[in-house]
Amino acid sequence: MDEQFDIEGWATKCNIKCADGRVIMPNAFQHQDGETVPVVWNHDHNNPENVLGHALLENRPDGVYAYVKFNDTESGKVAKSLTEHKDITRFSICAGKLKQQGSNVVHGLISEVSLVLAGANPGAVIESVIKHGSDEGEEAIIISHDEFQLYHSADVKEPVKKESKPNEQDPKAKSIKDIIDSMSKEQKEAMYFLVGKAVEDAKAGKLDDEEPQDDKVEHSLNEEVIDQGGTYMKNNLFETGGNQTVLTHADEEAIIELAKQRNSNGFQDALKTYMSEHQHLQHGIDQIDTLFPEFTNLNPGAPELLTRDQGFVDHVINGAHKTPFSRIRTRKADARKAEIRAKGYKKGSQKTKIGNINLLTRTTDPQTVYVKDELERDDIVDITDFDVVEYQYGAMNMALKEEVALAVLIGDGRETGDAHKISEEHIRPIWLDDDLYTIHGDVDLAAMKKELQGTNTGANFGEEYIYAEAMIKQSLFLREQYKGSGNVELFCTPHMLNVMLLARDLNGRRIYSSKNDLTKALNVKDIVTVEQFEGKTRKVSEGNKTKQLLGLFVNMDDYNIGSTKGGEISKFSDFDIDFNRYKYLMETRLSGALTRPYSAIALELDVTDKTATGDRVR
Repeated sequence: MDEQFDIEGWATKCNIKCADGRVIMPNAFQHQDGETVPVVWNHDHNNPENVLGHALLENRPDGVYAYVKFNDTESGKVAKSLTEHKDITRFSICAGKLKQQGSNVVHGLISEVSLVLAGANPGAVIESVIKHGSDEGEEAIIISHDEFQLYHSADVKEPVKKESKPNEQDPKAKSIKDIIDSMSKEQKEAMYFLVGKAVEDAKAGKLDDEEPQDDKVEHSLNEEVIDQGGTYMKNNLFETGGNQTVLTHADEEAIIELAKQRNSNGFQDALKTYMSEHQHLQHGIDQIDTLFPEFTNLNPGAPELLTRDQGFVDHVINGAHKTPFSRIRTRKADARKAEIRAKGYKKGSQKTKIGNINLLTRTTDPQTVYVKDELERDDIVDITDFDVVEYQYGAMNMALKEEVALAVLIGDGRETGDAHKISEEHIRPIWLDDDLYTIHGDVDLAAMKKELQGTNTGANFGEEYIYAEAMIKQSLFLREQYKGSGNVELFCTPHMLNVMLLARDLNGRRIYSSKNDLTKALNVKDIVTVEQFEGKTRKVSEGNKTKQLLGLFVNMDDYNIGSTKGGEISKFSDFDIDFNRYKYLMETRLSGALTRPYSAIALELDVTDKTATGDRVR
């Protein structure tokens, strides 16, 4: 910096909660360190006369510091006079493209710094949100709670940056001992390493030859006087252990070359290998890893949640028919087996009645489904880089919705006597529903393979082709019995979808070039993958068979989810004062069932023999 500045101060501070609950995080504007932005009056961008000067931004651990130079214009002179007389004492910034993680602002772009008439604020203030945009982020006015300072000497040619001090009231300069005592362990280790290396360089004659060798220089370090005199020190200046060996430049170059080799696992392993092979380094640097830089999070804030595929959940919950009542009764009149036909009359004969119609009735009442968890209050207070409570609620909400969606499709998988089971009488699984509502059909791979032998299947096609043809044939035949409302979707495992897509002929050409082609062949609206279907089987009492689920065909509008007011997804929290922890509950109360007979199709594979022999079921 080679120009004289008029005032300096904090443009914005971090780790201070704003009035709207947001917190500016450290280094949110670090990419603008050293940039110059305009200084204007009270964020008025409509008049060029409101441009008062410019500000040089400096990113610091506590926020963004600004050095301001006023223009030699009337408005610039007025602003300089107002600041000199302390009529104006606050900075404010206009920041756009704000990116947040929870309530934490982790990135933004400062477009200008303003002088503002602001009162004594207890912290930074988000004064107004100017615009919103999903691509740009928010733009906001952020007022600093710190007063800026003046340069009192007109003769100063360049600013002396003032570091933030624990106590601004104490102007006394720190001694070297005070500075060293304020360092962290890692900072001290790094300093010891650098000083030791410098001494080793001096020992090797690498200091400037013109540097006096006979002047005595005394340094106050840890209240000890170190006399360098005419000799070079062999010990680390800050250690009392003595005779500690340091790395030379030749050592460093050899280690770097070792790390470049193909069989090397990186710099750290190369360093350990080199030290083990060179006697003078084996005990030279203890805990060398403390000199390495700290690990940096690639994605600051809340950790990414690794989950099973959740894409099907919205298809199920959003696609299902909703009612504001949860006690459901369905009534259907079955006239298929009754002889309901008009009859011809023969003169003199008695007329007879038509056959009886069978009335089918089913009732379904609700059940509460919940997830519960807890967090220690100490942990909530200590975790500052993201909102751990909202993060926990998000995970609980995801788990609750996934469990409901699986209960609707295939059941929760728990045994009947399990105290935590979602009862199949309250949320009726489509796969396990009665044959009156779900059509169950087996895919016969052996029969399809035999059927295709006439086309020399083994020579021209692979196993995937047989799977695909068997699936398509059985699903289309079963659609002849289907009585649902149409526009069905296929829910199947990702593996089953890939098996069908990989069907090829002898020349390697795929039978179905895309998912859309396969969708048309199956005559469905969409194919939705559910990895949770993998390996799911059920026992069939008739013949003591074991059936593996391959896919479900259903229009979710034929499935009703009922919930009364208050039964929707709700969240609760409570504080246990005895154990200093928060408890969280998220629950819903609902019922679910197919409402149309023959409105779903379940394709299955008979795996009785495989399960009996312990073979892997695909």
